[in-house]
Amino acid sequence: MSRVCELTGKKAMVGNNVSHAMNKTKRKFDANLIKKRFFIPEEDRWVTLKISTAALKTINKKGISAVLKEAKEKGFIK
Repeated sequence: MSRVCELTGKKAMVGNNVSHAMNKTKRKFDANLIKKRFFIPEEDRWVTLKISTAALKTINKKGISAVLKEAKEKGFIK
């Protein structure tokens, strides 16, 4: 399973390490992902998702049902 948020599509970005002498070497900025279980009352079941912490804050604000509906509309979930 890749390191991509299942609700927002966030994934790793590429950038540079910059030394004091301004030497640049490539590096990767990984998304801050966690594995979390959610109960979906409409379907009466538990779902485990790999999501970013930003998506978790959105779920806390809007609710899991609304966020899943938006993710389906955007094509992140089938």
